[in-house]
Amino acid sequence: MQTKKGQSIEDASMQMIEEEIGSHPYNEKEWPIVRRIIHSTADFDFANKNKIIFHKDAIESGINALKNGCSIVVDVNGVIGGLNKQNPKDFGNEIVCNISKPEIMELAKKEGKTRSQISMRAAQSDIDKGVVAIGNAPTALQEVIKMVKEGIVKPALIIGIPVGFICASESKEELSKLEEVPFITNLGRKGGSSSASAIINAIFKLIREESSS
Repeated sequence: MQTKKGQSIEDASMQMIEEEIGSHPYNEKEWPIVRRIIHSTADFDFANKNKIIFHKDAIESGINALKNGCSIVVDVNGVIGGLNKQNPKDFGNEIVCNISKPEIMELAKKEGKTRSQISMRAAQSDIDKGVVAIGNAPTALQEVIKMVKEGIVKPALIIGIPVGFICASESKEELSKLEEVPFITNLGRKGGSSSASAIINAIFKLIREESSS
């Protein structure tokens, strides 16, 4: 839970973002998510040249899945570190991260693939109807997209915002063209675990605001 001092600092930070952002293209549900990413990264590019892109059903699908206790599958432990732990506890969401399991490493070596690819395949049952949050590994995002196209999973929401120079932009561009499932992604190389966590935290905040109104 947030302390009063911590909350006051967060509120002041959000106010600064509001004052500095100027005009932006986001609606009343999209903007709190983008603002939370900017807050976690101090980077206004996420509303500009590296802008966040929303599938038309992304927010509603994410809200419905998370509030009904779906699994949250992440590519790296760093995404877990940025999550508000009270949210999955309150809504019964299992957080799944297979990247560090020894058997994943062994299978990746055997098949000549990345651990990220294998870890997504291993989470197939949790990905189906769940929320996937990828902030680090483009190969994880590419594998999830491949699984969707194969028809073996249909996530409620893919948060695909991997950071990097090799295949990061390309994997996000591929996601942005996916019609089968809702997604949240962005343009360019920027992204990261903190951005992926921020999106989940922001959606949970929307859920709590809906329930209290």
